[in-house]
Amino acid sequence: MIRMTEPSKITSQNVPDHQPAAGGIAARARASVGPKYLSGLNPEQREAVETLDGPVLVLAGAGTGKTRVLTTRIAHILSQGRARPAEILSVTFTNKAAREMKHRLGQMLGHAVEGMPWLGTFHSIGGRILRTHAELAQLKSNFTVLDTDDQVRLLKQLLQAENIDDKRWPARMLAGLIDGWKNRGLMPSQVPSGEAAMFGNGKGGKLYASYQERLKILNAADFGDLLLEDIRIFREHPDILRQYQQRFKFILVDEYQDTNVAQYLWLRLLSQAPSSPSFASPRLRGEADAQSAAGEGDSPSTALVETPPHPDPLPASGAREQTPPTKNICCVGDDDQSIYGWRGAEVDNILRFDHDFPGAKVIRLERNYRSTGHILAAASHLIAHNEGRLGKTLRTEDQDGEKVTVTGSWDSEEEARGIGEEIEQIQRKGEKLNEIAILVRASYQMREFEDRFVTLGLPYRVIGGPRFYERAEIRDALAYLRVINSPADDLAFERIVNVPKRGLGDATVQMLHDHARKRRIPLFEAARAVVETDELKPKARGSLREVVAQFDRWRAQREVTAHTDLAQIVLDESGYTEMWQKDRSADAAGRLENLKELVRSMEEFENLQGFLEHISLVMDRDSGADEDAVSLMTLHSAKGLEFDNVFLPGWEEGLFPSQRTLDEQGRAGLEEERRLGHVGLTRARRRAMIYFATNRRIHGTWSTTIPSRFLDELPAANVEITESKGGSAWGGTGGYGASRFDDMEAFGSTYSTPGWQRAQANRNRGGGRNGGGGGGVRSGGFEEEAATLSSSSSSGPDFGSFSSRRRGPLTIEGELVAKSTGTTSEFSLSDRVFHQKFGYGRVTKIDGNKLTIAFDKAGEKKVVDSFVQRA
Repeated sequence: MIRMTEPSKITSQNVPDHQPAAGGIAARARASVGPKYLSGLNPEQREAVETLDGPVLVLAGAGTGKTRVLTTRIAHILSQGRARPAEILSVTFTNKAAREMKHRLGQMLGHAVEGMPWLGTFHSIGGRILRTHAELAQLKSNFTVLDTDDQVRLLKQLLQAENIDDKRWPARMLAGLIDGWKNRGLMPSQVPSGEAAMFGNGKGGKLYASYQERLKILNAADFGDLLLEDIRIFREHPDILRQYQQRFKFILVDEYQDTNVAQYLWLRLLSQAPSSPSFASPRLRGEADAQSAAGEGDSPSTALVETPPHPDPLPASGAREQTPPTKNICCVGDDDQSIYGWRGAEVDNILRFDHDFPGAKVIRLERNYRSTGHILAAASHLIAHNEGRLGKTLRTEDQDGEKVTVTGSWDSEEEARGIGEEIEQIQRKGEKLNEIAILVRASYQMREFEDRFVTLGLPYRVIGGPRFYERAEIRDALAYLRVINSPADDLAFERIVNVPKRGLGDATVQMLHDHARKRRIPLFEAARAVVETDELKPKARGSLREVVAQFDRWRAQREVTAHTDLAQIVLDESGYTEMWQKDRSADAAGRLENLKELVRSMEEFENLQGFLEHISLVMDRDSGADEDAVSLMTLHSAKGLEFDNVFLPGWEEGLFPSQRTLDEQGRAGLEEERRLGHVGLTRARRRAMIYFATNRRIHGTWSTTIPSRFLDELPAANVEITESKGGSAWGGTGGYGASRFDDMEAFGSTYSTPGWQRAQANRNRGGGRNGGGGGGVRSGGFEEEAATLSSSSSSGPDFGSFSSRRRGPLTIEGELVAKSTGTTSEFSLSDRVFHQKFGYGRVTKIDGNKLTIAFDKAGEKKVVDSFVQRA
C-alpha cells in the first residue's frame, strides 16, 4: 500500500521555497482559477491589486488603467474578506469619479455596492466627519457650507467694519488668500506675519481670525474648513483620531499628485496605525510641539516661523526621522501629470511618498492602452527633461502609428484656418467630430477657433467653461456696444447700468422699468427723463446722469472713430477695465486678456453693426449634448479625457510655456508647464498635431514669436514637420512661405487704376501667388521693381513687418515715387475715408490721384486714392 505524506508534514530541509515564475504555466494556470475581476489585468496591474499589506504607491502613467486598478483593488479587498465596506476609506477629487468607481464595483462584484459610506471626495468625507464632531469646532451639526459668493459678501462686511477700502483691497482677493492659507493647513495663528501683512495694510491675519469667528457665530463653514477643522480636531483630540484610525483598515487615494498640503496632512493623520503617545502627529515646519500646552487643557499653540515649501521636509542629512507605524494605504497617481500647482497642489506629496511611508512598495504602470508608439515616445522624451520626477517610461504593444506633426503658421488666424481645414479633411474620411479636440494653453485662444468654426459651419463645444462670447466679461462688454448701436436694447442696458458698481441698485432699475412702461419708451430714454426729476436720490441721480452722458458721447464718437478704438474707449471710460485691473482674484488677468482679444476680433469687420450681427450668429448656435462636435478646451480641462485626434496650437515662447508662470515660479513653473505638454500629447489616441504661429497678437499688438522650447525637446525620430493648410507654408522664401497678406484680393477689393491693372496682368503671367513663372515676379504677382512702393514702416496697427520682396505695395509714405496718372480723383476735400493700415482720416489735399490725408492716429500721410475707400 502506498502511503501519501500530507503536504504540511513534508520537511523543508534542503528544499528551496518555490514561487511560480511570472508568465509560466503555473502562474497562468493559477490566474485562470482566480476571481473573474482579475482577468485581463497585466502583471503590473495585478501586482498593484494584490499587494494589500503596507503602504503602496502606484505610479500610473497616462492611459495605463489606473481607475481599473483602484476599483479592482477595492473589489479584491472585499472579496477576500479583508475588510467590510464601511472599513474602507477611498477618496477621489470629483463626485463623478466617485460615482464611476461605485458603478464599476457593482459590475465587478455582480451587485450594486452598498454600505460604502466612506467612498467620496475629500470634502464630502471631511464634511461628514466635521458634522459628527461639530461641537468640537464650535459649530452645530446642521452648519451651512458657504459658497464663494457668500464668502465674499461676509468678507466685505468685515472690511467695512475695519474701515478698509474694498476697492484697493477687494474682498475677493482676501477670499483667495484665506483659501490659500487653508489649503496649506494654516489656522489664523499660524499664518506667517509677512504674508498676513500683505493685505489691508497689515491686517490680513486679523481679518482671517475675524472671519473664522464670524463663521462660528453664523454656524457656517467654507470648503477649506471641511478639512482644516478635521485636522485641528484630530490633533487636539487623539481619542477621536484613534477611532477613525481603527475604523479604516484600508485607505485608497486617487490622483495623489494633485493633493494640497491640507489634504496631505489629513491623510497622514488617518493613515497612521493607532499609535502610542510617543509618536507625534505630522505638523508644519516651525510648529511648536503640540504636547507642550496640553497639560493645562488648552488647545495646542502653534507658531510658524517660516513659510514651508512642504510640511515635514526631508531631512537634510538623508537620515530618516522616526515615523509612526502606518496601515494599509494605497495612493495612485502620476507625478508627470501634476498640473494644478496654481491652485495649491503639491507635487512633492507624491515625490516624497517613500519618506512619509517607510518600506513603501512602488509599482509602476507603464503599459499604455491609449496612444500609439510615436505619440508615447514623443511624450516620454519631452517629460524626461524634468528633474523633479520619480521616473517611468510609457510603452505600448500597439503599432507605432502616425508621427507627431509640427506645423508652423504665419499668424494665429492662419493657424485656426489650417486646423479648420484639417478637421474638415478628417470629417470627410468618415471620422466623428466627437473624436477631435483642440487643446489651448489660454482661454482667449479659443475665440479665433470659434469664429472659424462658425464660418465653416463646424459644430463645436467648449469643455470646462463657457464659450468665448458667453463669458461674463465678454457679455458685459458686448452689452455696452449693443446700447451704443441700439439705445432701445433694454436687456443690454439693464445688464451694465450698474457694472461696474455705480450705486444704481435694484430699486433704481425698478423705477426705470415703471417709468418706461408708463410712457412706453426704452429704459435708456426713461433714464434720460428720470435724471431731470427729483425722484432719485442725489447720488444715484448723478451716477445715472453720467451714464446717459457717456452713452451720448460714445454714440457721437461712433461717427468719427474706428469701431475698434471706440470699444477700447468705452471699456476704459466706463471703468470696466479698471474694475478688473483692481480685482486681484486668480481669474482677473485672464478676463483682461479676453477683453483685449474681443477688441482685436473686431478688426475683421467693417463697422460695429457688422460685428454685432456676427456675434448674434455665433451666440445663436445651440449645441446639443449628444451632437457630433469638435471639443475645444484648455489643457488643464483636458486631464482625464482622450480623443483620436488632438490639435495642440500655440506652442510658442511666452504662451506655452507661459511667461507669467515662468516669472512667478521659475524652474518649478517650467517643469509644470512641461507636464502640461505631456498631458496634452497623451490625450491623443491616434494623431497628435502641434501648431505654432510666427506672429501673434499679444496685449493688443502684433509680436513676432519664437517657437516653444518644448519643440526642441521632442525626439526627431517620432516627429514630422508639415506645411500649414491654412494658406501658407513654413520654410519658404527667406524662411517663410507666402503669407495671406501677399494676396491683395484678401481685402476683397479691385481697382481700375493702371498700376493695379498692371499688377493683375503680371499676376496672371506669373502663374499664381508664388510667382512660379519667374521673370522677376514675386509673391502676389508684382514685379520686383514695383515693390519699392511698399511701406517701409513696421509700426502701427498693421499686420507685422513684411519684406518688400514678398508683397506688393499697400501704401505710399513720404515722397511719392509714382507719378500722377493725370486722372481726377473721385474724392473731394474733407471727405471722410478709411485706409487698411492707417485707419480713418479726412482728405486735406488732392493732386490728381494722389491724396494727402490727415489720419486720426497716424497723422498726415500721402497715399494713392485707389488704396482708400469712403468711410
